[in-house]
Amino acid sequence: MQSSMADEIGHMPRGPGRILKAAIWSMQGLRAAWLHESSFRLEVYLCLVLTPLALWLGGSAVERVLLIGSCLLVLSAELLNSAVEAVIERYGPEHHELAGRAKDMGSAAVFVLMMNVLLCWGLILGPRLF
Repeated sequence: MQSSMADEIGHMPRGPGRILKAAIWSMQGLRAAWLHESSFRLEVYLCLVLTPLALWLGGSAVERVLLIGSCLLVLSAELLNSAVEAVIERYGPEHHELAGRAKDMGSAAVFVLMMNVLLCWGLILGPRLF
């Protein structure tokens, strides 16, 4: 199986095969993150707990989407952060200022989206609890 998104001449396949290949590559990425990234696993577990709570506690479809969507954004950022880290590690363990900066920024992106989770959950559910 080819592990690159482009064919031999650099073009994406056309038609339904393209969708299937993209789905396969996405599943491979999710599997790799699950196997190699403890932060991703922890955030998945958190989503598995928070999603039923969001469905139960969300007062409207919009609230449910915001509660669940904020969690899914964290997973997406974690996947991107892990991808950046993997590329940096590919080039060796020696410290480089730009590599360190890139890793820190990826981590910061995940942190910002975690703050977004707290904001969404707090603003939506806070008034009901207090």
